[in-house]
Order: sequence, then C-alpha cells, then structure tokens
Amino acid sequence: MTRIPSRLHRLGCALMFLLAGLSPAWSSPWAETGDSRLRTDVELLSTADIIDGVTTQWPLPWTSIAHDLRNADTAGQSAAVQDAASRLLDQAERENRPGLSASFLLDTTNNPSVVYGFDGLGRGDGETQISLAYNSSSVAGRLSVGEFTQNFSGHDTKLMLDGSYVAAKLGDEALIYAGWLDHWWGPGWISALSLSNNARPMPQIGIERLDTSASTWPVINLLGPWQLEFFVGLLDGPRIQHNTFYNALRLTFNPTPDLEIGLARTEEFCGQGHPCSPIRDYFHFANNPNSLDNTNDEAVWDFKYRHTLGRVPFQVYLQLMNEDYSWFNHSGTSHLFGMTAFLPAPQNPLRLTLEFSDSIATLHPFSFGDNIYGFSYTNFQFLDGMRYRGRTLGFSLDDDSTLLSLQGSWSDADGRFYELSFHHATIGNSHTPPGNNILSPVPVLLNLGEARVSLPWHGWTFDLAARLQDDRPRPAHGFEASGEFGLRLDL
Repeated sequence: MTRIPSRLHRLGCALMFLLAGLSPAWSSPWAETGDSRLRTDVELLSTADIIDGVTTQWPLPWTSIAHDLRNADTAGQSAAVQDAASRLLDQAERENRPGLSASFLLDTTNNPSVVYGFDGLGRGDGETQISLAYNSSSVAGRLSVGEFTQNFSGHDTKLMLDGSYVAAKLGDEALIYAGWLDHWWGPGWISALSLSNNARPMPQIGIERLDTSASTWPVINLLGPWQLEFFVGLLDGPRIQHNTFYNALRLTFNPTPDLEIGLARTEEFCGQGHPCSPIRDYFHFANNPNSLDNTNDEAVWDFKYRHTLGRVPFQVYLQLMNEDYSWFNHSGTSHLFGMTAFLPAPQNPLRLTLEFSDSIATLHPFSFGDNIYGFSYTNFQFLDGMRYRGRTLGFSLDDDSTLLSLQGSWSDADGRFYELSFHHATIGNSHTPPGNNILSPVPVLLNLGEARVSLPWHGWTFDLAARLQDDRPRPAHGFEASGEFGLRLDL
C-alpha cells in the first residue's frame, strides 16, 4: 500500500491535536450517504412498514425518520427489525442532539476502486480532513477542511471542503442549506444513473422537505409520504468551459405502501460560451433539431417495489435515465435493474444485492439493441458533459459501459460490518467516439472482487478493503491487487 505523503501526515497530526479537547457526539440533520449499515437498517424498517418508504433520496432528514420511529409499534416484529429500530432511533437522537461535535477522517490507497458505490471510500489516492459541527433546534452547520490527493506520484494535492454546510429550518416543513453535500438519487446500491457520490460534491444551495409524511392537501395527499428537493450548484475547478452551473430537482413518493416512485431532472446551464437565461431555459422542454435548447438535461424515472415473502423482505427496482427530448422516439435511455433481499442470519440479516447498470443509451426506453453511442454523459454543447473534477456525476463507469454486480453484507451485534462484492464490468464500447469515456480511451472488460470490513472501537471506525482485478482501464494493463485503509474518529 502506498505510503501517506508527508503533507497529509503533518496535517493529520495537527488535526488530531485540535480534536483532543472536544467531546460531544457527532451531529447532523441528515442521514448521509456512505454508510451501508445505516442504509440497510433504513431499508429493512421501510420494508417492515416501521418508517415510510421514501428511502431513495439521500441524504434523508432525521426529523422524519425519528418521528416515525417514536410512533412505531414494533410488537410482533422480528428481533432483527426491533434491533434495527432501536439502533436507528438512537442514532437519530444522537445526531440531532444540540451542541458541538467533531470528527477526523483519513483514507489512503494504492489505487481507488474503479467501481464507486453508495458506500465508496476514497475517490483518490489519499485524503485527510477535520470536521467541526454545531447543531441546534433551528440551525446546523459543519466546517470540514482537509487535503485531497488524486495521485501520490503526481503530487496533486488540493484543499478539500467536502461535507461542509450550513442549514436552517423553515418552520417544521422545510430545510434550506448551502455547502458541499453528497447526494444519492435512486434505488441502486452500486450505481445511480444521474446523481451519485461518485464525483466529489460541488458547492451548492438547496431546499428540501424536512418532514416526508403525507400531505393533508387534496390531490397531493394521493402521493402518500413524499419528498421534494431542489438545489443549484457551481461546477468549478478545471474545465473546458468555466462557470457552468448545475441544478437538480427530485420528487419521491409512496402512492401505495409497497411502491416508491422517483422523478428527477438535472441540468447544466449558463457557463462559458452559452447564453444565460436560466428561468426561460429551464422551461424549454422541446429540445429537438427544430428547437434546440441552451441546456444539457437529464430526466430520471425510478421505481422500487418492496414486499416480504415468508420471512424474507425483498425489493426489486428499476431506474431509467433519458438524455434527450422524446420519451417514445429519441430519449437516449440508460438503464439500471436490481434486486435486494434481506436473508435471515444470526444477529442481523444478510443483505444480498444483484444489480445491473447499462449506460449504452437506447433510442427509446424499450428499444434494446437500437443504440446511441457516446450519449449518456456527453453533450455537444457542454463539452465537459455531466462530469465534475474528472468523475461522472452519476454512474461511475461513464458512457457506454455495463456493470453486473453481486454484493453481500452483514453486521454483528457489536457493529462490525462485513461486505463482499464481485463486479463484472465493460468500460466503453468499440463504437464509443474518442474521448467520450473518461475512464479508458479504449474498451476494457474486467472482473473486480472486493472484501471489506468496518470495525468500530471507542469512537474510532477502521475501514479495510482489499481488491483484486484481472485488468485495468487504459493506459494501464493487466492484473492488479490494491488495498485501502480508512479511519474516522467521532468526538
């Protein structure tokens, strides 16, 4: 494993010294992306109807989760469900506790994983960060400062503000925020097509519902529990076209207890070389050869059905991402399919997920084999495409790629978390135009296996991952073994 460079080491030591005097518990108004054990508890409780089914729009507001758990009747539920409810309520109350908190993060690897899922670790060769947070009944904030190294050999180290934010409640209904926040929009565990945590978070301002319960208003109450979020971000940093802005809107709702539906639209607008009329262009939907718009848009539909068969809760899900103007004639659709089951096991259930993602765009959602290449994340007007700081905003394998994944995870009563993953990936395609896949200039087929363990100990969490793959994105070639070490200290 690659040695941590001296700058990261010195910063880490200084940050540890600063943390020594702080002792309150970690706090946040959201259940944030990146924790598969937390998400397993959320999905298990949702399937058991202990909390509502709005679980595909991360981060999730703790207010809504805590309200459902305090009013839940878990009598007659399995021991696993009762334990998950107790564990999740404890975390919700702990993270909403008023006061100061702090954390320290360190991650280093000799090669970041090609596949970056919901619980992905580092995005580069190394990063270290200190976070100081404040939480009250109406305002919350966090300042996270550190260094990010994309490549140790290139000595490319940059300031990292990822995870910093300030948020304020608007009564009991909404939360406004500004900062650098990760999002995961979709039902997948390995991939999300339009917006995921694959790329580092951009600076953004946004608003979302604080309480996802059903509305009392006529017609809207037919949605069941629902969540709505909108944010505007700046795609800063090295780019072909500078000062490009990004906005994202998502509505997620439960029209029936077993069905969750998500609708989202993401858009690049303004920026170098583009007309800038954001409001007018936002409502220009007729993007076709006779009426070109000035933006780069993606529209997403996703569906998740959950049920319990015997003693086994399970979910099946689908996500469709349209890049172009006509649903039936020229949509440029990417696809994601998956199934997750929570199998009975000692102490906690075993989560087993099978998922397939495909960014080879089809002419319309059901025209499999009638493909449009180099289309899903690339745009002829916005030359950087739907990418930020060298990584795709959605699917980690970028344009014209497929990914078949099998993943199993389990945690014991002491909070130790274990995960095994196998990925079969094709990166790019022989028909992909040059430069339209940023991972590899030519197609690559590879198999990747990963074993991971997360070990909590007195406020520390140690993450260890080992990966084997039989090939690599070009210009590299051949077999590679890699390891990753991460630690987090919550005070």
